[in-house]
Amino acid sequence: MLEPEPAAAVTVFGDRVELARRFTAALAEHGEERGLIGPLELPRLWSRHLLNSAVIAPLFTGRVADVGSGAGLPGLVLAIARPDVEWVLIEPMERRVSWLNEQVAELKLDNVEVVRARAEDWKGGRVFDAVTARAVSALRTLIPLTAPLVRDGGELIFLKGKSAPAEIDAAEKQVRKFRLSAVRTETFGEGVVDEPSTVVRAVVRAS
Repeated sequence: MLEPEPAAAVTVFGDRVELARRFTAALAEHGEERGLIGPLELPRLWSRHLLNSAVIAPLFTGRVADVGSGAGLPGLVLAIARPDVEWVLIEPMERRVSWLNEQVAELKLDNVEVVRARAEDWKGGRVFDAVTARAVSALRTLIPLTAPLVRDGGELIFLKGKSAPAEIDAAEKQVRKFRLSAVRTETFGEGVVDEPSTVVRAVVRAS
């Protein structure tokens, strides 16, 4: 059974909450059959996925890539919450790309572009003010895939779990190689949502 909408949804999404509701309903109806979410996710779809993604929306400006966007977590959710930011959803799997394009059209999100590609195949250069990702891979693997997409002085902003400090330690070599600075963890949503979100942030120096 789908988790009832938490009261925090209106606080987090504001006047965009109806779009969030429509996306959540679509994901609840089609997510499992299309291989986007697991069978145990419906009872926590709002709290664990939608709000977990949306509470970090204030961190972004300009043009942002979501690498391995999958079901649209966090990219589509962030695009709903921040219509003033340009979002590029990078996803290699055709069926997920189809889902993302369907939702972009259904929700009329004119601030979203969906690109079928792997991050390591990106040829567009350092054009993003930030790159985000959620549940893609460990930090030591994620940094080499994403740092080359970010402009000098831009940011990596990754949604992570409680293991985030250990992941930072394990990625020491990649942090040095890709000239990351101000690498730290931060928590968002405390006092607003039941499950605050942990984020790893880092500044990228291109040269």
